[in-house]
Amino acid sequence: MVDEADPRPVLTIALLREQAARFAERESRHHEPGLHLTDNGKTIGTYLEHKFQDHLDRQFRYERGNSARGIDFPGLRVDMKVTSVAQPQSSSPFDSARQKVYGLGYDLLVFVYEKHNDAGRGAARLEILHLIYVEAALTGDHQTTHGLLALLGREEGATSDEIVAYLRERDLPLGEAEARQLAQEILERPPRQGQITISNALQWRLNYNRAITAAADDEVEGVERLG
Repeated sequence: MVDEADPRPVLTIALLREQAARFAERESRHHEPGLHLTDNGKTIGTYLEHKFQDHLDRQFRYERGNSARGIDFPGLRVDMKVTSVAQPQSSSPFDSARQKVYGLGYDLLVFVYEKHNDAGRGAARLEILHLIYVEAALTGDHQTTHGLLALLGREEGATSDEIVAYLRERDLPLGEAEARQLAQEILERPPRQGQITISNALQWRLNYNRAITAAADDEVEGVERLG
């Protein structure tokens, strides 16, 4: 919970985005000895997440979360992701199959880095090549939502049975009753085109290549390059 007596200003999404851009610019110039001998993505991600949280904590008051207990900014419904440009992907907790259709339920702030080792300094530098912000409604699976919108956009429309068959074809982890309930919801409330590739696993596996391209081209409202 946020302490109302705390004199620091409350962190907002606008401030989070602004501070992320400043942090990414500064971090891209920083040489970190502790990362010189590791290419472990989890170690690098934890380092960057904690450092950014500490950066914010010095200036703002907000509810601080973490990846082990949920999303990083629960009060803002935003999760921070850190990934290498060599393979821009990460895991995300599985909630329900409908996340592939309607999104994860929170915004994504994604830092995409390239690691540079400097043997002379005995340190590594994380150059933030892409810093993107994806609104929650666009965090559904690109291919799944693309196919559903194509079905719904036909002149003759789509039936509930056709949508259920498509969900089965996409191998969504749904029981029969759940599939029919979701199909009816899709008919009544079509999803937006997702900008993330989500692979089935014990946890969702998120790939950000499409979102990176969309942000760079400034072609999708709700997907923005911050730095």
